[in-house]
Amino acid sequence: MITVFVEPENETFTFERHNTVLMLQKRLGLRVNDALVIRGDRLLTSDDRLVDGDEIRIRKVTSTG
Repeated sequence: MITVFVEPENETFTFERHNTVLMLQKRLGLRVNDALVIRGDRLLTSDDRLVDGDEIRIRKVTSTG
């Protein structure tokens, strides 16, 4: 199981399995540049692998131009 915390909505999701950050972003309806994906104190890229037991924080970012 992968636990995902989404900010700023403060929602928590659990997923059975996702191989990469990109797959997780697609599942959440996010494009690559829509959010920062963080594991612990490390920023992840779309090709980083996810493993069982991961706790991931997704921090949505917006541009106000």
